[in-house]
Amino acid sequence: MSSLDQGLPFGATATQGGVGAKRGAMLALLAFAQLIIALDINIVFVALPEIGAGLGFSGQTLQWVVSAYTVFTGGFLLFGGRAADLIGQRRIFIFALWLYALSSLVGGLAWSPEIIIAARAVQGIGGAFLFPATLSLINRLFAEGPERNRALAVWGGAGASGLTLGSLAGGFLTGAFGWSSVFYVNVLLAGIAIIAAFAIIPRDPKRHERRNFDLPGALTVTAGATLLVFTLVQGPEYGWGSPAIIASAALAAIFIIAFALIEAKSADPLMPLRLFRNRSLVAGMTITFLFMGTFGALPYFLTVLLQTVHGFTALETGLAFLVPSIAIAAGTQFGERLATRFSTRSTLVGGMVIGAAGTALMVLGASADSSYLALVPGLIISGVGQGIVWTAMWIAAASGVAHDEQGVASGMACTTLNIGNAIGMAALIAIANSHVGGLAGNALKAAIADGIQIAFWLAAAGIVVSLLAAIALPGKGK
Repeated sequence: MSSLDQGLPFGATATQGGVGAKRGAMLALLAFAQLIIALDINIVFVALPEIGAGLGFSGQTLQWVVSAYTVFTGGFLLFGGRAADLIGQRRIFIFALWLYALSSLVGGLAWSPEIIIAARAVQGIGGAFLFPATLSLINRLFAEGPERNRALAVWGGAGASGLTLGSLAGGFLTGAFGWSSVFYVNVLLAGIAIIAAFAIIPRDPKRHERRNFDLPGALTVTAGATLLVFTLVQGPEYGWGSPAIIASAALAAIFIIAFALIEAKSADPLMPLRLFRNRSLVAGMTITFLFMGTFGALPYFLTVLLQTVHGFTALETGLAFLVPSIAIAAGTQFGERLATRFSTRSTLVGGMVIGAAGTALMVLGASADSSYLALVPGLIISGVGQGIVWTAMWIAAASGVAHDEQGVASGMACTTLNIGNAIGMAALIAIANSHVGGLAGNALKAAIADGIQIAFWLAAAGIVVSLLAAIALPGKGK
């Protein structure tokens, strides 16, 4: 077992300066991987109109450039997390980066809608393997407590930065080099990360016991989760009563029930049910679900407000997101200090209160005749709260989990994160758009702004509800 696996400083026989440099390089690489994931979320959004025009998409199918990534990411997260535990976190980390690089290359070279949608689906699988592998590597390489808290804060700050950089880079690259460039940039970034991983990330520890891969569990949960995310993402588009959505929801329920039965009887389950006895992990999963159903929906409504109501260009919108992104990045660092000094529970409660207050304050700047400056105070306060909660909820989800189960625990928390986003977005969009039918011109803009204000109020209320999950955490931080 390596010195890192024992919770000791990396390279115990090296000089202290060398140890610090090595650990800093590892953390920088893991944060860089998180930046790649976050970058890819927004960089394609900006290029969608050009992709649609260049490849001849219909208005009904263009959404699949986004949906294919979302659906396959949500479906494979638990599979990816467990694979990191059984095959090795470093191996899966590198494998996921290869998937990202190759699928991005195909996406950039795509000559038809079908090819780019398939490439985005494989990118989604890459993301489903990369996110839990990155998170579980942090949880293995950095000891639980202040050291891990600092690492998670840096990792979270990189993600917040990636969201803004994605919008900015997408606008610049699409305008200067065409839509293909938003895919090619991933090839370059993933290639750099692959080379660095071989040099920086320590080899996976040797396993002294043989573990079986729960194939029936993997197949059923992947099918069930993929169908569930498909139902939630496409329900608003297809109609909740459409045959495809009803069939997808029914099959998702069947596969998830089958998965639960398989796990209860398996000698070496994909997702050990005893993990649900870990209060911290269960609370962390609940909070990731609620976080993305509330905070996670805000960027969508901000984009609609800025572009549809106020007429911002894609690049102007990206620049406008600098304010909340900086606030979120600052909040992640503040969250680490709070969690280290006090407890994870008190940190989450404080972050949620700040975030709810800021989100409610955003309502004042969300009318059709308001200015961006009117939004700024709410964006800053809400962003700081989001950053605090983001860092603390991953600390909670990793607490008390054994090293060889960090991958599946990360996959569990990432899955609830993804599903929470799909459910929250579907519900809030349906409510916000319920009264815009048949309108046009300024009346339509006013109605859209009114719906966004309602969505902000509901998001703030949902954040307050998530306090119940935070209170369920142990009071003393580890």
